[in-house]
Amino acid sequence: MPTNSTIEDKTKESRRNSAGPAVSVAGQSNEPGPDCPLCPRLKDYRDANRALHPHWYNAPVHSFGPADARLVIVGLAPGLQGANRTGRPFTGDFAGDLLYGTLTELGFARGSYEARPDDGMTLVDCRIANAVRCVPPQNKPLPVEINTCRPFLRAAIDEMPRLRAIVALGRVSHDSTLKMLGIRAAAAPFAHGAEHQAGSVRLFDSYHCSRYNTNTRVLTPEMFRAVFARVREYLG
Repeated sequence: MPTNSTIEDKTKESRRNSAGPAVSVAGQSNEPGPDCPLCPRLKDYRDANRALHPHWYNAPVHSFGPADARLVIVGLAPGLQGANRTGRPFTGDFAGDLLYGTLTELGFARGSYEARPDDGMTLVDCRIANAVRCVPPQNKPLPVEINTCRPFLRAAIDEMPRLRAIVALGRVSHDSTLKMLGIRAAAAPFAHGAEHQAGSVRLFDSYHCSRYNTNTRVLTPEMFRAVFARVREYLG
């Protein structure tokens, strides 16, 4: 497994050697370029999808939303036919229907979500980032890939000077966020609806809003809304 210094060096190399995202994203210079080579398995999968679906986005998906937001939502990774296809987090699959609908209801988004990146949807005092920027096979990133991609999550967090709340969607996002914050897992166990304070930032946990979780009733829309209602109460 690569060391932290090796990961940081390769991250800088990825930014230096890549021309940037396929679609310009203002103010996001700390994101991986479209041909990021840091995770060989994910690169191979990305290349295979480019050959199969040349009109899809098929690149690392960048954070979405203003850097001066007080809330950031940390997802797991792009879905194959969702963000990997459209280039915007949680856009194009069922998870986005529930997430953006909930955000709009509670004032963290405005516009009409139409599951495409040019639908005009904007986030309000809210940002969305993924623990892993590239789509993984079977939606399951490996631990080494989560660790390798964490500097990009760290960079997204570092450029948010007003950050006060983080919502982690699922255990993997929760665990990666804890490592980023330097918090021991035993000190902040994952549970839906749990809250953990980390200095001036509060971490809120939720089950991931995937179709599997909602179809099996592990997560209901009411449960999901309750987490963001608590965030809204906390932020005022």
